[in-house]
Amino acid sequence: MADDAEQQPDNIATEGEENQEKEDIHEDGEKEIPELTVTEELTEDAEALKNELNKIVVHPPTIDLSIPMKEFDQTEFPASYKENLPKENLVLQYAENFRRQYVHLYRDRKPLLLNPVNECGTEKFVCTTIRPTQLEFKELYNWEGAAEFVADYLNFETLEPQTELPRRLLSPTTILKRQKGNCFDYSTLLCSLLIGVGYDALVVNGYATRETCLADESREICPLMKKKEEVKEEVQKKEQKKYAVKAPKDLRSKFELKQEAKAKAEKEAEEEQRKKEAEEKAAELEKPPPDPLYGLRVHAWVLVLAGRREVPESFFIEPFTGLSHPVDSPSYLGIESVWNATNFWVNMQDCSDGVKGLSYDLGDCTRWEYMFPITEKPLLKIPDVEDDIGDLDDDEEEENEMDKHLDMPPSWVEPIKLSLRDFQMRCPQGKKTKLYKRAKLEKFAHYLMKDGLVSKLSMYENRELTDLIMVREYFAHRVDKLCTKVHNHRSGWNTEFFDPGRHKCLKEHQFKASSPGPENDRIMLFYDEARVDGLVKRVESLSEMSEEYKNRDDFLYFKQVEFGKRTKKFGPQDGTGANNMRPIVKMIQKFHRNPKKVASEDIAELMFLVSEDKIQLTYHTEDPRIASSTREFLKPANWDEKGATLTFNPEMHQTFQVDPTSPMNKNVELYEMLLEMLKAEEKCRNEVRESEEEVREVLNERTKEETASELEISVYDTDRNEKAKKHRRELERLQLEERMRKQEMDIDYLAPFLAQMGNPDKITRQQAYQLKEDCLGDLKKRLIDKANLIQARFEKETQLLEKKQAWYQQNQVAMSKDDEEAYLDYCSEALFRIHILDLRLARHKEQAPHKYMQLEQKLRSEERLAEFF
Repeated sequence: MADDAEQQPDNIATEGEENQEKEDIHEDGEKEIPELTVTEELTEDAEALKNELNKIVVHPPTIDLSIPMKEFDQTEFPASYKENLPKENLVLQYAENFRRQYVHLYRDRKPLLLNPVNECGTEKFVCTTIRPTQLEFKELYNWEGAAEFVADYLNFETLEPQTELPRRLLSPTTILKRQKGNCFDYSTLLCSLLIGVGYDALVVNGYATRETCLADESREICPLMKKKEEVKEEVQKKEQKKYAVKAPKDLRSKFELKQEAKAKAEKEAEEEQRKKEAEEKAAELEKPPPDPLYGLRVHAWVLVLAGRREVPESFFIEPFTGLSHPVDSPSYLGIESVWNATNFWVNMQDCSDGVKGLSYDLGDCTRWEYMFPITEKPLLKIPDVEDDIGDLDDDEEEENEMDKHLDMPPSWVEPIKLSLRDFQMRCPQGKKTKLYKRAKLEKFAHYLMKDGLVSKLSMYENRELTDLIMVREYFAHRVDKLCTKVHNHRSGWNTEFFDPGRHKCLKEHQFKASSPGPENDRIMLFYDEARVDGLVKRVESLSEMSEEYKNRDDFLYFKQVEFGKRTKKFGPQDGTGANNMRPIVKMIQKFHRNPKKVASEDIAELMFLVSEDKIQLTYHTEDPRIASSTREFLKPANWDEKGATLTFNPEMHQTFQVDPTSPMNKNVELYEMLLEMLKAEEKCRNEVRESEEEVREVLNERTKEETASELEISVYDTDRNEKAKKHRRELERLQLEERMRKQEMDIDYLAPFLAQMGNPDKITRQQAYQLKEDCLGDLKKRLIDKANLIQARFEKETQLLEKKQAWYQQNQVAMSKDDEEAYLDYCSEALFRIHILDLRLARHKEQAPHKYMQLEQKLRSEERLAEFF
């Protein structure tokens, strides 16, 4: 302030000289300059100097201080966008005072972003531009979802120029409507969403690399391609028992083992060094060219501090990409200031080494200079020796001073709102493309593509993105539960992944793109928990098919079938190919151990040699044995004849028993076992044919699903649910027809009587009285007729009951118990009907006079008859 006072007289003197000069200017705009008569000639040196000076030409700069506001209609914004409250003006003055002190103390530092103008050209403090908001979408409750949404929903704009702060900072609501903005707009919107859901987030103003400022991810690996770190489970060592059998002694030479380990280590070190050199060479080739503006490019990002929402450690969020970075990331080169919705802090730490080693304890006044004394961050106070701890008066003065501190006014921004349709759109116009290192990622809004495609990742061999390797497509809301599809252009294999809930419980389907039909190379994985047969995996080729099972009651876990070549058949063929199935050569079934059976009787492998008419059985190995018992049957010659009697002789059976002392099976037992094996073979053959048919059904379904590509739409989504729309339109049509029908039924009750009079244009008094008498007489007649009808039905029911009672009196002696019960039931029903008719007649007699009086009153109030009554 003293410096300003010293400079004031000079400024006044300067203003006086300027006024004097203005007075000396003539009306024609030229200043009066005394004429100089120069008669002496210039020397050669002076002439040379004059020529050199003439070469120096200056052009006054053109400064455009106006900020274009063409894209905003100020009539659409409320008063808070165009005007400042008294408290906001006070905060702006406070900020201006802070800026002056900052510029005076740190003349070599860049200016601070304190009070840029908003979309209406009104100066607003940056802290009040943040509007903490929690939206109703659960995906935005975590920082990953919020950052990804902001990065996808907006299109980025670079700062112009890139080395200066923006002169305008838009509100988050306007940013959402425009769906584009610079790094400060991105960070403001993201910080508003994060603070709204409980994160301790701040907007950071600093400097970053060229790739970060321009959102250039062409040298970064796509997040979808990064492998997740697998958590290795620690293998617990088995405790050695005291009396366990010792391992055999290692008789190998220790020297040779040592030499082999040494050679292996040297080879691994050479391979590691070679790999490291190759990586360094590739990194050097992929290194971006030098940036002339390195360290000068202004950027804004978000800082999330540890503590709230169980955040273990602080980290950065890059708003352009939605990815997190550590606080010592080399992508960021320095920090000038940070702010949130309550305060503003200036970084006082050295950033010559980027952001490495910076402390983010905002309560430390030696590292962060705050603007408003009242801060939610605990202040690190430096004790003073001269302070008197026991002085209570000083404490009271400090409390009074704290009461006088200025606090932050509320945000001037309107509440942030986002419709469900806009949230599901995610990207501007529903599409967005990002380029990564040897990859291209395309994102689509949900329900935008007819096949439900939401993202598509293309991976390439080269950086020019011309040599395609693989394409991954991600889907959502598919009726067929398809979630991912992978096309490998190198191997020619396609892989489809499905969510649970699909027909046949298909989980994964791998097949060759060149031969997608049945009886070709393919791999199918299933959700075994949802299948009755427990099928886990099916592998099929032209000549073989194998299946793996899990948790079956019969302990079957593996099945393999080998097929032979088809025999050519001449004649008409049906489309299903059921008449020309692949001939089965061999079938193998493998079983787990059944603890309820003896190992020598528990089948481990069952092999049906169909081409050789043999059946081979291999049993499980008993604990003390090292070999397994086997058995082989030769099938009878007429085994495939229906109803034929099968013959058996000992030459058709061979066996090997590990235990020679075990009793041999009798021929009857062997014959029954052979019959069981023949049934098992037939069952296995039928299951194989069912598996082949299931493959055909799955492929036919996939063909139809790819053609139709139906999407699931919630019943609550009234905009997209065509079925709900159709049902609603049908209900509206029925309601309209019902109203029309009621209108048609609401006929003039005087029309029949007026027709008898010839439909006169004007009703006379005599005709009016006649109409009244006719209407009342007709109603009276109908009421009497209805009473007579009820009475007639009453008398009829009474007569029938009396006849039934007379019949009962005559035949009571010879009647059976069932007849008596039938008679009692009839009497009960008849009495019920008679009682109902009695009640209806009584009610009719009670209501009839009132109906007569209502009609008479209605006739008196009728517009055409009211003048005569």
